[in-house]
Amino acid sequence: MADPAVTKVMFSSLNLDPQILRAIEDEGYTEPTPIQAQAIPHVLAGRDLMAMAQTGTGKTAAFTLPLLQRLLPHASTSASPARHPIRALVLAPTRELAIQVEKSVETYSRHVPLRSTVVFGGVDIKTQKPELMKGVEILVATPGRLLDHVESRNLMLNQVQVLILDEADRMLDMGFMPDLKRILTLLPKQRQTLLFSATFSDDIKKLAQDFLVNPITVEAERRNTAAENVKQSVLMVDQDNKFNVLADLLRSRGLGSQALVFTRTKLTAARLARKLEREGIPADAIHGDKTQLERIKALDAFKEGKITALVATDVAARGLDIDQLPLVVNYELPTNAEDYVHRIGRTGRAGASGEAISLVDGEEERRLVDIEKLLKRSFSRERATVSPSSRASSSHRTAKPASQVYAKKSAPVDDWFLKPYEPSPSAAKIEEHPFFGTDKFDPGKPKKQIAALLCRPPAKN
Repeated sequence: MADPAVTKVMFSSLNLDPQILRAIEDEGYTEPTPIQAQAIPHVLAGRDLMAMAQTGTGKTAAFTLPLLQRLLPHASTSASPARHPIRALVLAPTRELAIQVEKSVETYSRHVPLRSTVVFGGVDIKTQKPELMKGVEILVATPGRLLDHVESRNLMLNQVQVLILDEADRMLDMGFMPDLKRILTLLPKQRQTLLFSATFSDDIKKLAQDFLVNPITVEAERRNTAAENVKQSVLMVDQDNKFNVLADLLRSRGLGSQALVFTRTKLTAARLARKLEREGIPADAIHGDKTQLERIKALDAFKEGKITALVATDVAARGLDIDQLPLVVNYELPTNAEDYVHRIGRTGRAGASGEAISLVDGEEERRLVDIEKLLKRSFSRERATVSPSSRASSSHRTAKPASQVYAKKSAPVDDWFLKPYEPSPSAAKIEEHPFFGTDKFDPGKPKKQIAALLCRPPAKN
């Protein structure tokens, strides 16, 4: 394994083309992060790479920059699609991450004639076809949508030279292994493969054995570098008071202060966002049941400051790129301790300070202990208090028992319907002989009275 202690280097010493260096300078960077300094030389040398890097370490640029350098000999200004076959394929587990990666490719390739695009599910596949038909050297895709395009004959992968698996651990968690194996059969055997993951679990090592050939292994520091700038705290709270504590927390920050709020499930995310809205706190949610357009709309609203709280699940939040995010709230602790690191990595980026607050009830104590073991630190547990105004507000919204909520609402009953039946004095006596058994029905005969309530006055002779 490569030594994590990397000598301080500059981008200018990494054998990158002047036009790529120019794009890096446009972004204000001069010095690579540790994972970039370790990975870039090996990628430029054409070696397969297995890199452990978490959110906030600069991992996207760690493969984007050398990828662009390797593809420069194929750069062309020709308008012919034939001159722009897919030469690099980047696979990402979520739409948001795929969009972020393609944005990075676009940013650093602005001064070189290399084309790129991104395809993902949740939108009409026909809208993505025209860009593919023009020809692109770099394709960023989610596995499922890539296979959709393959089946529709919208693209060919027979000239791919570089395959990149970004956040491979998340792809395995989401069940993409069958898709990955199928994609592998569509690619040339002679290629370079780069695998980036937040962890080196046994499953990831097995994936590396199947996809990589004699890879170089590099590793950024295990703990998210952003965590050094993040103040982390734990508030112990009863489950019944958790929402009120969150509402107090968001209100106490004042207007203009925003928070990314994490839940474990899609259902909780949706309900929590609606509940915050009812409390007068502008909020929206992003989760797997939202369409791509809905998710983009919610994220844009958050970035523009139109909403205070963006509620998200772990999967939906992977790949989110939000500048200057001051606060992350763990409304529910994640099932996997590693996801806690991903969550708090959304704040405290680029040297800025940030804060992460976890609202923990008694049933989540075990998850908190797992996080402490991973981070090799312990958190002080402070008891949360609920403001009187929140208590009063909550008491007015006490939930009704399910038997009341779902019971049919009955209209008032007129007392007349409860009285015992009494024949009308004017009602004719009911004839006893039956209708059935008569040979013919005589329409001239008076109708027999069948019920006192339905009788007509007796016919006059």
